[in-house]
Amino acid sequence: MRFLFERDTWQEVYDSLTKNKLRSALTMVGVWWGILLLIGLLGSAKGLENSFNRLFGSFATNSVFVWAQSTSKPFRGFQEGRLVQLKISDAKKIEENVDGIEFVVPRNRNQALVVHDFLSGNFRVAGDYPLLDKVSKKKMIRGRFINQTDIDEKRKVVVISEEIYKQLFEKDAEMIDKYIQLNSMNFKVVGMFETGNQNMGPTDDMHIPFTTFQQIYNLGENIGFMMITGKPEYDIVQIESDAKLILRNLNNVHPEDNRAFGSFNLGKEFAKLTSFLTGMQFLTWFVGIATLIAGVFAIGNILLITVKERTKEIGVRRALGATPFEIKRQIVVEAVFITILAGLFGIISGGWILIALDNAFGQGTDAVLVNASVSITVVFIALLILVFLGTLIGLIPAFKATSIKPIDALREE
Repeated sequence: MRFLFERDTWQEVYDSLTKNKLRSALTMVGVWWGILLLIGLLGSAKGLENSFNRLFGSFATNSVFVWAQSTSKPFRGFQEGRLVQLKISDAKKIEENVDGIEFVVPRNRNQALVVHDFLSGNFRVAGDYPLLDKVSKKKMIRGRFINQTDIDEKRKVVVISEEIYKQLFEKDAEMIDKYIQLNSMNFKVVGMFETGNQNMGPTDDMHIPFTTFQQIYNLGENIGFMMITGKPEYDIVQIESDAKLILRNLNNVHPEDNRAFGSFNLGKEFAKLTSFLTGMQFLTWFVGIATLIAGVFAIGNILLITVKERTKEIGVRRALGATPFEIKRQIVVEAVFITILAGLFGIISGGWILIALDNAFGQGTDAVLVNASVSITVVFIALLILVFLGTLIGLIPAFKATSIKPIDALREE
């Protein structure tokens, strides 16, 4: 390795590159473009993944939402088109009888006129259990979420979103333990959470205890929908199918009636997104490495031309005692140096592109690419690939250089 620190080694590399500057620059374009493409595509894929994670981050992704609709088939004396109503007992039966269930969370939603002092607005209010905070984590800014005591005592407490706070309270005003009116009923504010991502559909502006919601809206045992979360090792599609089968039996719905219960399988959709991202990353690596290989082959071809031009010089060195290994080593060093130099330019250029993409598409709550970037590990792997490919391709002109006998090389014009 001592030769790497010798001045003559790098002087030869410098002379080789500067002898034909345009050709040297064009030689590096292929590798530069390959690394630029690899960094840019991997960074974009990571930004897309971060966007999906932010979109689904607060949810237990192995989940399914189920709600009641109207029947499409007559059954047991009931006519087609009958409205089905979910009940709390349905949720308990599912939790007890379906394998792989982690949580079943009954939920209700409605609209409410909310008033504070002289400010008012119509917002979406949800009746929830504390369990919701486990399956759909709320980013609390102030205070707390609903607790079990709120449920047991049917307290009139409310957890509001940051958006409600901005509309109903003065800037920097204290809201904890203050009262607001929901449909003319006083509720004490006990917490404030960060407003959810609008891309996930309608968001809940405020949460009150489930039992309180049932009482003020006179719902009894009725619920609007339920969120079912499966254990990670279980198939959420099978859990959805089993849950709907139980609901059909409990509500006298025809076994083949697929309209009576609607659902949105978050786990299934998330699995599709994960597969898409995995495929995109594989394609990115494939395209990037294929482009790198093409660029490195270009370097090999140019070095073959360079070796041809330096045939007499190589002959002189051989005649003066240079061994074939020393000749090969020098040419391989040149190949690796050109490859790494082009790769470093590609990494820097790719970094600039990712910064530009982040500024253009990574800002705001609806950002398409969130923090588009690549890790140091990826950069290190890319450099190792460059060193390997540069060494491999450098061996071709290196063996070509030492295949000519010294006497023949000296005769070369």
